[in-house]
Amino acid sequence: MKKIIVTGGLGFIGSNLIDLLISKNYYVINIDKVTYSSNFYNTKDFKNSKKYKFIKCDIKDNKVKKILYKYKPIAIFNLAAETHVDRSIDNPKNFIQSNIVGVFNLLEIFKEFSKKYKSKLIHISTDEVYGDVLHGRTTENYPYQPSSPYAASKAASDHLVSSYVRTYKIPAIVTNCSNNYGPKQHPEKLIPKLIYNILNNLPLPIYGKGTNSREWIYVKDHCEALFKVFKKGKIGEFYNIGSNKNLSNLQVSKELINVSKNLVNMGNKVKILFIKDRPGHDVRYALNSSKIKDKLGWLPKTNFRQGIKLTFEWYKNNNAYYKSIQKKDIIKRQGKG
Repeated sequence: MKKIIVTGGLGFIGSNLIDLLISKNYYVINIDKVTYSSNFYNTKDFKNSKKYKFIKCDIKDNKVKKILYKYKPIAIFNLAAETHVDRSIDNPKNFIQSNIVGVFNLLEIFKEFSKKYKSKLIHISTDEVYGDVLHGRTTENYPYQPSSPYAASKAASDHLVSSYVRTYKIPAIVTNCSNNYGPKQHPEKLIPKLIYNILNNLPLPIYGKGTNSREWIYVKDHCEALFKVFKKGKIGEFYNIGSNKNLSNLQVSKELINVSKNLVNMGNKVKILFIKDRPGHDVRYALNSSKIKDKLGWLPKTNFRQGIKLTFEWYKNNNAYYKSIQKKDIIKRQGKG
């Protein structure tokens, strides 16, 4: 059975990707250093599978080298990262260590490993590296203009990967994805936080006036795109992955309220509450994903209304997920600057 390593596999996108890879009959080794955003609840459905192994490990550690040479994976999907913008405003250091130093260590190890064994590195990044996109949609050739320490750390990691492809000829590909949503996402992020508040009869906090616009993609569609990149993507290339559909935070909130009305009894405190904006808050992100559609034949399958209903139902039916997370990590406001 062919082996694949997923770093950060206790997280949101990583655990959904492992689900997909196991279903496609790969043996998956999950490397995760186990932080506040890691959650063993995310892997409960496959933790006893004969196609799955978990190893506690930070990608900054030399232990990664032993793991690679022991399992000899045909691919590594690097999802190990600090990802929350608000936390990066409060404490940028963790983002530099994980997203830059960690990726550097992984690249150094993979550089030697890939000379001896056939393998690919798929480095998963974000649309936030492009910064504010007030008009149009960004192609893969758009200049990087990150606004937050988080986005800057991801931009640096993308450049590192690209430089190792150019200088050392490593077989690597970079993907930049829009905002994900779906099952297993930590409730510090917008949609699961709003769902938590709806389920607990709490106000729905929205930054500023709710006009900030994001492109939303259902996580399982993103994972299918990553698999397509692994199978058909060209070494050294960048691929944008998005839905081509933008919604303001206010639109997201209203859509969630409409969906939840049909699934739960709404409490009287569930109302939109505008709060002070965070520093450096980008107005709009928007990707042009025509390259992955034209070159690799990938298209998203799930529209936002379908996806948000599936997402709400998952959290409603998995109340234990919220209980597995410290309450302060759900309700505490971060990123005040």
